[in-house]
Amino acid sequence: MDESSATRNQYLAAVCVNIISLSHGGFCGWTSASFVELASPNSTLKSGPLDKYQIGWIGSLLCVGGALGTIFFSWCADKIGRKRCLLLIGTPALLGWWIIPFAQNSLHLCLARLLGGFGGGGIFSVIPLYVTEFSGDKSRGILGTFLIVACNTGILVAFILGNFFTYSAVAWILSSLPLLFILCFAFLPESPQYLINRNNIKEAEKSMRYFRNVKYSKHSLPLPVQMEMDKLLDRAQSTESAPREAQVGQKDLLYNHKARKAFLIGVALMALNQFCGCFAMINYTANIFEQSGSSLSPNISAIVVGVIQLLGSCASTLLVERAGRKLLLVISSIGTGIGLGCLGVYIYLNALGYDTQPFAWIPIASFSFTIFIGCWGVLTLPFVLVSEIMPPKIRSSGSMLCTLCMWTFAFVLIKYLPLMSAIMGMHGMMFFFASCSLSGALFVIVFVPETKGKSIEEILEKL
Repeated sequence: MDESSATRNQYLAAVCVNIISLSHGGFCGWTSASFVELASPNSTLKSGPLDKYQIGWIGSLLCVGGALGTIFFSWCADKIGRKRCLLLIGTPALLGWWIIPFAQNSLHLCLARLLGGFGGGGIFSVIPLYVTEFSGDKSRGILGTFLIVACNTGILVAFILGNFFTYSAVAWILSSLPLLFILCFAFLPESPQYLINRNNIKEAEKSMRYFRNVKYSKHSLPLPVQMEMDKLLDRAQSTESAPREAQVGQKDLLYNHKARKAFLIGVALMALNQFCGCFAMINYTANIFEQSGSSLSPNISAIVVGVIQLLGSCASTLLVERAGRKLLLVISSIGTGIGLGCLGVYIYLNALGYDTQPFAWIPIASFSFTIFIGCWGVLTLPFVLVSEIMPPKIRSSGSMLCTLCMWTFAFVLIKYLPLMSAIMGMHGMMFFFASCSLSGALFVIVFVPETKGKSIEEILEKL
């Protein structure tokens, strides 16, 4: 059987599971056009137009929900399985969309965003886990990037819909995605690794046959697939043979050198993912272009950036198994720093009163370049790397804590982005994000291992 045929069902599963990521991307992008509409004098809310304080809470509560969802769904992933846990994620996502059209005040919108974020916490903690456990070594990187590609597609769809429809109509349209996810994903099997960990060898073999596109028969598995099964079995048996270590799996994050290093790298990558500033600025794309003096309308600028963002994440998917994770992260971090630095200089000169009209193209060009190059690595690959470098014994808890850190960083940035802009100026904020990106590039060069094409065992040996 050729390689493309063997990985066909893996690609199908990655597409199906990330339909819910499309929905979460919609939640992230929904605020851009909606905040402009809801803060205007023509706001349809009975409580009147939103002020900056309310906008800050509505934007940031996505991250609060994300933190809570990370804890809850990471626990569920081990207790009830990856598949059931992922199906459960569809419920808060659906409820979040359905609340928005009936919202009468900012509190209702806060609840909707909290539920959307709650589902998002499960998406970013369980999907990488599920994909890592069913994918082969050569396809793991590509399939891992589908999460961010789907999120970016959802953001773009929300930007486009927000330009043509009201915020409530956008919510009704995007509420179809959680329903579609539940319908499609319900037919996929549980991950082989989880089934083996639960000593369900027969179902694990069926799952492995599906993900390696091997037809079910009474005969034994093909040799390469059987070798994969044996690896999974050996991994599970080695954990069982050390019950004392297994009981202190979370303590390994403090006392085991490799586990501790993997965890700290994971936290640093999540910090880079957020403090590069890209995710925070996406939530306020329209506002940023309005304040930067761009000649394009805020919503059109946001759509252009959304297209660039999607192209960047697609480039990451194409390059991740060719160039490798580490090189893409370094290029992405440096490029993000340069792009934000240029945008900061333009905004600063504009604030000083210089005639910047001949260079009015710089804001959208710099921001678009920043998002494009950011999607090559800093916005996409941390989630892939965290699930790859974590030892299997602590993968669930370690990934949960790293994702929890990401949501904490995101909350601080989204909540206080308007305040940072007021204190530091828009230019100062850009310079801050640029310095974080360049510092992140240095960290990746020194500490992050390359994982391209390597088995989990080979990756752990390099830590």
